[in-house]
Amino acid sequence: MSSAHADKLLRIAQAQPAVSARELSAAGVPPRVISRMAAGGRLRRVGRGLYAGIEASPSAHQSVVEVTKQAPKAVVCLLSALEIHEVGSQAPFEVWIALPAGTHAPKGTGTAIRVTRLSGAAFSEGIETVMLDGAPVRVYALAKTITDCFKLRSKVGLDVALEALREAWKARKVTMDDLSRYAKVNRMSNVMRPYLEALTG
Repeated sequence: MSSAHADKLLRIAQAQPAVSARELSAAGVPPRVISRMAAGGRLRRVGRGLYAGIEASPSAHQSVVEVTKQAPKAVVCLLSALEIHEVGSQAPFEVWIALPAGTHAPKGTGTAIRVTRLSGAAFSEGIETVMLDGAPVRVYALAKTITDCFKLRSKVGLDVALEALREAWKARKVTMDDLSRYAKVNRMSNVMRPYLEALTG
């Protein structure tokens, strides 16, 4: 086993809460090195095709990082996105992700997940990449997340959508232009109009 490959693997694994076999392979680490390091106790297997350094401290966002590593097309949405943006009082025990229609949900995550299927602009618009303890995670922008909460209020509750809207507006984390733009993307303009008018009234 190449010590250079082993050193590179450990460096990558220690830099973030979890790393996928796909990422390690893309970085030039052969699969046999990953297997031997895990078998030798120098690398922890934390999920299907997912690894962590043995000295790595668990992240506050561990579940989100692990799920998104196993589902590269996923975008963190709704309650989990609100938590990342530090808006609202929700503390979801599931990881909420959006996937494009026809994409399989990740299996063997060891974490409870809630999958929302979105298509077209409703899926592709408003995606940001944020760093969570060194790991890149795709998440919807706050204004998009708020309009998603209105669109899917039957799942999260209208009270959650209203709380997020009021808190984000009061903290100046969103603009009226962005809220109006994403409300249009989600076809929620008519539903949200009275609440948006109340903010500026």
